[in-house]
Amino acid sequence: MTATDFLPADPLLHLLRRATYGPTPASTAEIRRLGATAWLERQLKPASIADPAADDLVRRLPLSGLSVDGARAKVREGVYKMYGWEPMFELGYATVARAVWSERQLLEVMVAFWSNHLNVANPSGDVWDSRPDYDRTVIRPYALGRFADMLKASARHPAMLTYLDNRFSTRAAPNENYGRELLELHTAGLGYTEADVKGAARLFTGMTVSWDTGRYRYDAGQHATGAVKVLGFRHANATASGGQAAAMALLDHLASHPATAKRIATKLCVRFVADEPPATLVTKLAKVYLDNRTAIAPVLRALFASPEFATSVGAKTRTPYEDIVATVRTLGYAPEKSGTQGLRALYWMTEAAGQAPMAWAPPNGYPDVASAWASPSGQVKRWNAHLSIAAGWWPTTLQRPASPLAEYAGGRLPATYGALVDAVATRLLGRTLSAAHTAALTAFYGKKPASPLKAGDAAAGWAFPYLPALLLDSPYFALR
Repeated sequence: MTATDFLPADPLLHLLRRATYGPTPASTAEIRRLGATAWLERQLKPASIADPAADDLVRRLPLSGLSVDGARAKVREGVYKMYGWEPMFELGYATVARAVWSERQLLEVMVAFWSNHLNVANPSGDVWDSRPDYDRTVIRPYALGRFADMLKASARHPAMLTYLDNRFSTRAAPNENYGRELLELHTAGLGYTEADVKGAARLFTGMTVSWDTGRYRYDAGQHATGAVKVLGFRHANATASGGQAAAMALLDHLASHPATAKRIATKLCVRFVADEPPATLVTKLAKVYLDNRTAIAPVLRALFASPEFATSVGAKTRTPYEDIVATVRTLGYAPEKSGTQGLRALYWMTEAAGQAPMAWAPPNGYPDVASAWASPSGQVKRWNAHLSIAAGWWPTTLQRPASPLAEYAGGRLPATYGALVDAVATRLLGRTLSAAHTAALTAFYGKKPASPLKAGDAAAGWAFPYLPALLLDSPYFALR
């Protein structure tokens, strides 16, 4: 079998698998009602989508949305200790909650994409007071907007200035860390020179963080003046008072650089199309990006409408984080009615699988190709998670269907073991399995596809959760 043999050919389900964290019965019904174009346009305007379930969950995690001032105030109030990680962990829990239960699925996927691209590790002790604010004021507002605006907001945020050391950069000792990662990771990619790095580093001197407030400030007294040249950008940089404006001009230049356009188009193709991105599509999307002054929504429209996307069924595999989030969505679980125990459990499940949201320590962000996550131990962790979640062993507080058998098998007991596998596979995967794979699953219960299924059988009782878990263990689910 090839990868395409494991997935339904339905283009609407293909779009849902890529533009969301996994189809649900509700999202499938919605996209069939609206059609692909109208569904995508709705997702590109997330503010127009009511999101009560996710909003309720985030309200249970009030530290996750703290401003810098708010985080420091909580320390003064004694809510947690200085350098405490509670707000950062709550941000992680809230991120999982939104990924699973938000109706604004494309926004959440793109928030993860940009959090990875402009990575500031979370949790990390140095950004204890600023990382939730970075998510709230930099990533989320611009995730479907203009990259140039996000880049400039990131460059002036205490979290990024701290994470990549620019807050310590002075005219006497320019720190090159942010300038280098800005060129190599955030914008143009490889192809810069050491002179480019040094020029960028000098231009960003003086952009720092106040020790007393934790807020961004521009210190003209620490700005290194003098002409700079960076990847075709030239500026006299004649006055210290104009240093911040010069730095913003460089960021605008870099955001609109053809190499940046190609880099972002490539990464979007890797995320949504294939680990080996089609060169034709990369070229097309880079042009759309530049023609629209770094706006991301037009690029996504072009990507999802492209023939390269349409023919990419089976070309992507879920990462560990996507796998666990999709598991909860596919099983149709609702969040606990109160508290956050289940959210925390899901977060730590992603951490155990090696991909807690935003937790990648180096500045290059999590890898997004299947080969990076291919390991026997990693696969076993996913399989264990599938069974744990499907059986309700852990988390224990999520709201599961009153009768999983009835929910996944269509409301009544199938006549045979083969019919049981077909019904549950159709509900969870959007298609039935090959005859050989159906036979393998019925053999797990010591039966054949034609064997009669009785209400008192273990497969219709205590052993039923093993069936959805085994389906989730398969390539039918792992591929997206």
